Amino acid sequence: MAESGKRIAKNIAPDKLELIIAIVHSDKVRFYTNLIQSMEANLYLTVPASGTSEKAIMDYLGLNQSNRSAIISVVREDKEKDLLEALDDNFTNLKGGGGIAFTLPLSSLIGTLVYGFLSNDKRTIQS
Repeated sequence: MAESGKRIAKNIAPDKLELIIAIVHSDKVRFYTNLIQSMEANLYLTVPASGTSEKAIMDYLGLNQSNRSAIISVVREDKEKDLLEALDDNFTNLKGGGGIAFTLPLSSLIGTLVYGFLSNDKRTIQS
């Protein structure tokens, strides 16, 4: 019986991955990257962000300061909802913590080692 359970587990597809993009105030980047890392994201990239949105839209999104950064990261699909809720909570409640975040599905990824690293699946990462 235990062996049949192992065979079933091997046939389960791995969690899908999502690309998350968060645009935040530059002075809060370290806080938000730590939050993203706490959701088992192994990879993130932070870049300066600017745009051409109208002032009213930027004020509505809480991005009224001109100094913004974009955090680009990869998270497992099962962590996506919790991460977006945590970001939204901090965007709303953290003083000067306004921002916007969204996800995009990653539909094609080749290689078990790359997948293992991006999904924080320690079983596939070789030492």
